[in-house]
Amino acid sequence: MDSTDHLERAAAWLRDADGMLVTAGAGMGVDSGLPDFRGTEGLWHHYPALAHARLDFTAIANPVAFSCDPELAWGFYGHRLQLYRETIPHAGFAVLARWAERMPQGAFVFTSNVDGQFQRAGFADERVAECHGSIHHMQCTRPCSRDIWPAAAFEPQVDAKACRLVNALPRCPNCGEIARPNVLMFGDGEWLPARTDEQETRLARWLQGVSRLVVVELGAGRAVPTVRRFSERFGPRVIRINLREPQIPASIGIGFAQRATDVLVQLDEALGPRA
Repeated sequence: MDSTDHLERAAAWLRDADGMLVTAGAGMGVDSGLPDFRGTEGLWHHYPALAHARLDFTAIANPVAFSCDPELAWGFYGHRLQLYRETIPHAGFAVLARWAERMPQGAFVFTSNVDGQFQRAGFADERVAECHGSIHHMQCTRPCSRDIWPAAAFEPQVDAKACRLVNALPRCPNCGEIARPNVLMFGDGEWLPARTDEQETRLARWLQGVSRLVVVELGAGRAVPTVRRFSERFGPRVIRINLREPQIPASIGIGFAQRATDVLVQLDEALGPRA
């Protein structure tokens, strides 16, 4: 089946669907200019200080980093927090939102990204499930309670060259201990999942009301296959868009070996005025 056939088939699924499940991994944010941390080289390119210290992603994206060197840990996460706050979501987000408006049950997002880009693009917070948490929320590093709170009041000032926070560390309002992002890290026994659990409960409830589901998966790789596996649970109409790893069994869906934005725009054109 050639690319034109794939587009026509995917467009037919989108026309027929009464609800759209959008599943997204890190590749979705790359088109907006967000860093790609695949492999040590990508991380070290954006954070040279981590290269000098020979720290890979599993070492800095780790709760141990907040106890060993909190200024370095918050240098990494604080820089990312500011970056995500400033990034403008690419045009593909608007295409998805437009499709959702035309479906009786709308759309729901399931993402492993912690960047909050779907909400920034206008998707309702109650229609997004963030399986790895969100950098825009905080919790206690201890943790002393189950409290999760917005990070909006924290304005990190980071020495980007040294990857270090230079203003005051954020603190837990209950006990005064250092706060951390409410993000699932490597080897993380302290992450508080309550917010994500509530999101996934809403997603399960929404799925029960959809009879003709289409899944649009964007930039979800095999290295951490959470999103890919979740998508495949809801075949056979899965549209997988992945520049490097588009493979998908024919019984589950179809794959596009292109960037998210490019395929979404092509599909939007293929849908035409009937969608």
